[in-house]
Amino acid sequence: MGKIAKRVDEYVGERIRSRRAQLGLTQHQLAEVLGLSYQQVQKYETGANRVSCGRLYEIATFLEVPVSFFFEALEPNAPREPLEHGGRQRTMIDVVRNFAAITDDQVRASLAGLIRSLAGSAEQELAARQDGRAETAPGQSSAAA
Repeated sequence: MGKIAKRVDEYVGERIRSRRAQLGLTQHQLAEVLGLSYQQVQKYETGANRVSCGRLYEIATFLEVPVSFFFEALEPNAPREPLEHGGRQRTMIDVVRNFAAITDDQVRASLAGLIRSLAGSAEQELAARQDGRAETAPGQSSAAA
């Protein structure tokens, strides 16, 4: 398979995963609707297996997007970043699902601000560790850090 075709398959898979996660669905749920195993959905999402036109139409219908959604902003020559797998993705789906259940706009806005703040703190801490200048916790000596 050519490099461009492989990259398109990977991109379509990334878009399937993105939309599925956006809706708070698991691979199992999508697989059940399509009559597949969750492993097959996982292979579609990673680009390991190519999605047929008919199957892509079924996926688009279930995920409530036009087929063109899976090709939006496609740059077949752009480098691909590896997909996250496992518990982190499941946690993200759980967070999205629970966040969507919050009906109070003020609470949602406050929570979104908290998440942005925590994410920024985590990035700063990681950068400090990578630079070898991590700050020690209060009451902890630098030798214990």
